[in-house]
Amino acid sequence: MEAFLVSTGIVALAEIGDKTQLLAFVLAARFKKPLPIIAGIFVATLVNHGLAGAAGAWITTAIDPEVLRWVLGLSFIGMAAWTMIPDSIEETETRVAGRLGVFGATLVAFFLVEMGDKTQIATVAMAAHYAMPLQVVVGTTLGLLLADVPAVLVGDRLAARIPMRPVHMAAAAIFVLLGVATLLGAGTALGL
Repeated sequence: MEAFLVSTGIVALAEIGDKTQLLAFVLAARFKKPLPIIAGIFVATLVNHGLAGAAGAWITTAIDPEVLRWVLGLSFIGMAAWTMIPDSIEETETRVAGRLGVFGATLVAFFLVEMGDKTQIATVAMAAHYAMPLQVVVGTTLGLLLADVPAVLVGDRLAARIPMRPVHMAAAAIFVLLGVATLLGAGTALGL
């Protein structure tokens, strides 16, 4: 249950102000059809994070546990620093396959924008750390939806009211705590 809860919370916080949340705002403003946008976000995130969770599970079998502990610990600390860097979205990232409709455009855009994004990399790291990829993928997908669905439903009115810096600082602090705990040997009972 810890893997699910931590994954949900950390991604929900890290996603605020992230480029995929910005994409959700842009798609909502452009298409004004929240249900197919939300469905596209859900499917794209589930597939993307499913692949990331599988990569995290594979990493635990391919890398020596002591090396993995250091890689994961330093990765979490690196994620903390990355979380503090504001994201922006380019107009070209929102011009995706006009003939695919709202759902298809959202699915493709979100899948592509999420590739290599901090929440995808966090999913890999947490799946490797907890050795429970299914719980992590469900948690990170839920966390992303918790941040992005309100963006779709409320749009720019919500964005102006969220204090981004404190939210990013909270997410960064959680990543640092995970990194330090990992470096100090948390998870050794799991073989990490």
